[in-house]
Amino acid sequence: MNKVANSLRNPLSRRVYPVAVVVEAFVPPLLAVAILFAAAMAGGFDPADNILGLAVFSLTFPGRFHLKQPVWAMVRKTVVGWLFLASLLLLFAYGSGYLSYFTRPAILVWLALTPLALVAANGLARTIVPGVLALERNRRRAVIVGCNATSQRLAQSFTNDASLGVRFLGYFDDRNGARLDGECQDRDQDCGLGSLTELVAYAKSHHVDQIYLALPLGEQSRMLALLDDLKDTTASIYFVPDIFVTDLIQGRVDSIGDTPIVAVCETPFTGFNGFLKRSSDIVLALLILILISPLLLVVAVGVKLMSPGPAFFTQRRYGLDGREVVVYKFRSMTVTEDGDKNYTQVTRGDPRVPPFGALIRKGSLDELPQFINVLQGRMSIVGPRPHAIAVNEQYRKLIPGYMVRHKVRPGITGWAQVNGYRGGDDLEHMRGRIECDLEYLRNWSLGLDLRIILRTIVLVFRDVRAF
Repeated sequence: MNKVANSLRNPLSRRVYPVAVVVEAFVPPLLAVAILFAAAMAGGFDPADNILGLAVFSLTFPGRFHLKQPVWAMVRKTVVGWLFLASLLLLFAYGSGYLSYFTRPAILVWLALTPLALVAANGLARTIVPGVLALERNRRRAVIVGCNATSQRLAQSFTNDASLGVRFLGYFDDRNGARLDGECQDRDQDCGLGSLTELVAYAKSHHVDQIYLALPLGEQSRMLALLDDLKDTTASIYFVPDIFVTDLIQGRVDSIGDTPIVAVCETPFTGFNGFLKRSSDIVLALLILILISPLLLVVAVGVKLMSPGPAFFTQRRYGLDGREVVVYKFRSMTVTEDGDKNYTQVTRGDPRVPPFGALIRKGSLDELPQFINVLQGRMSIVGPRPHAIAVNEQYRKLIPGYMVRHKVRPGITGWAQVNGYRGGDDLEHMRGRIECDLEYLRNWSLGLDLRIILRTIVLVFRDVRAF
C-alpha cells in the first residue's frame, strides 16, 4: 500500500494517473461539504452555510487519502487534521460573532460525522485504488538501460507491485554473456533484450512508454549519444543515477541558475522551513520558560542544598555544522564533568549522583536550562541530542554518517529519546540513536516536532511517577 501512495505522490505518476490524483484531491473536501449541507438541510438551511461550505472546501483542498501511512496513522492524521480545522473554524466564528448564524445541532452533527466519513473514504480508497492502478490498460511498458544493482532494485519494484502500473520488459546493456550474468542476477526477466544500439528500434517496434537510464555516471559520452538517438521515439526518459545507492538526507533535485543539481545530503531547515523551525523554537521556548519559572527556582534551590557547588554548570558540545557550543544544565552530580577529553557514563547507583540529582535526571529536569540555549540560537527544542565531545570523537570513527546529525541544531529532546534511546553509550545503543537522528532529518515536519514534544512530556511524567 505504501508503494501505491508513492506512485500517487510521484510527479511521474501524476502524468500517468491524472484521474486518481484528481479523485484524491477532490473527494475529501467535497465529502466534508456534502455532510455539512446535508446536516444544514435537516436543521433548516441558511445562506450562511454556503459561506461555511466554501471555507471548508478551500481549507481542505487538495484532499489526501494517506495511502502511504499504516491504517492507524491514517486514522490519526485524518482525525487530528479535522479537529484542527474544526477548532480553527469555531474560533473564527466565535470571535467574529458569526457562530449565531448557524444551527447548533446541525453544526454538532456535521463536526461529529465528518471525521468518520473521511476515515471511511480513506479506507475505501485503500481497497479500490490499487486495483484500478493495476489494470492492464493502465500499465506502461518500460525498459531499463544498464543492468546493475541500482537497475535491479528498480526492476524489482516494477515486478513486485503491479499497482505502480508499469510492465517491465527487460534490460538493454552492451555487455553480454558471462559479464552480464555476473552482475545481473534477475532471472525473472530477460537481461539480454539487446545492446544500446538496438534500443531505439526496439522502443519503436514494441511501443515502449518509459525508458530508465541506469548507466554509471562515468558513461556520460554514451549517455549523451543515446539521448540524441532517443529523440526519435515518443518514450518518456528518466535518469536513474547510481549515486542513489547511498542513503539520502533530504535528497532533492534543484538548480543553480540554469544548472540542475542533486542534493544528496542537506539540512531540512532551508528557506521557509528554517524560518518556521526557528520561529516555533523561540515562541515555544519563551512560553515554556514562563510556565516553568517556579520549577526552575525549586530545582536550583534543591541542587544548592544537595551538595556543595553551583546550581548551574556548562558543558561544551558540538552544535550546528559541528561548531563547538556551550550548553547549560542543572548540576545533578557532585562533579561537573565537561566531557571534553574523557567522559564516564553515569550508571545506576553511581556514587557521584545524590538522590536529588537522580530525581532530576530521571525526569530530565536537569535539562531545563537548555531552553535558554534555544533562545540564544545554540539549540533547538527538538533535534539530535548533543553528546559529550569525547563521545563524539570516539563514535564518529565507528558509525558511518555520525556527523550528519550536526547539520541541524542539537535538541533538548529528539526522535531517538522518545524511541527508547536515552542514555547508554555502547556501540549498538549509539547506532540505534544515530539511525533515529538520521530518520528525523529525512522526515522532518513541524507536526513531527509537536509529536516528539508531546511524547516527551508523557515519558517525563511516567518516569517521575515510577521513581
